[in-house]
Amino acid sequence: MARTYVVTGSAAGIGQATKELLTEQGGRVIGVDLRDADVIADLSSPAGRQHMVEAVTKISGGQLEGVVAAAGIGSWFPAETVVSTNYFGAITTLDGLRPLLAKGNKPRAVALASFALINSVDDAMVDACLGMDEDRARAIAQKSNNGRSAYSSSKRAISRWIRRQAPSEAWGGAGIALNGVAPGITDTPMNKDWLASPTGRAKMEAAVPMRYHGVMSARDLSAAVVWLVTPGSTAVSGQMLFVDGAADCVVRGDDIWDDHDWPPPAAAAKG
Repeated sequence: MARTYVVTGSAAGIGQATKELLTEQGGRVIGVDLRDADVIADLSSPAGRQHMVEAVTKISGGQLEGVVAAAGIGSWFPAETVVSTNYFGAITTLDGLRPLLAKGNKPRAVALASFALINSVDDAMVDACLGMDEDRARAIAQKSNNGRSAYSSSKRAISRWIRRQAPSEAWGGAGIALNGVAPGITDTPMNKDWLASPTGRAKMEAAVPMRYHGVMSARDLSAAVVWLVTPGSTAVSGQMLFVDGAADCVVRGDDIWDDHDWPPPAAAAKG
């Protein structure tokens, strides 16, 4: 029986490539976007998100095997719109469709983050996002008027949300794998103008030092997304997969983990 997926941002870029690859593999894909999709919805607004959840529930018959939250916008949009679309749109997609995943066979969910999540962020904005306080997050973003900060902050918040939720009873406890993908430079409509200019391309490559492979196509990136949302990923959950040609290694180096004793000493003593 075919697996049923939802892909947001399905009309272009990574979302479109992911939808096409899932379809080629025999999946039934419900696309969500502002245009050219099975469900037309604006995920920057609460009303649009609610419409998306209701429409997907109806079309899917109440059961899903996979959700890919790929819809997002770039840093040149108003900062408050960036945070509403990129964080609240993605998280509401995942959480709103989670009951449908709980009824699916080997369900998986993936959110698109970005290499930019390791850049400088606005801690107050990240905290507001994680507290699901959209009004506060938007107010902070609007006051800063910094689309780049809103972009990286929204993606950092997504990565933290995934790590917090993946082992929870609502996700891991319900048998639903939850992961993220952090792309490096990808040739999508969103980056088209930058990549077409030698100066713009050089700036992007300096900001994201992809020492292996270089600029990816949306199809390249979609293969990683599809692997995470299909049964072959088995026990992988709570991870942020950097698909960035080793740029993360260049920027952060090899020492990115603290030591942790497990189980905690108090728990070990009780045992």
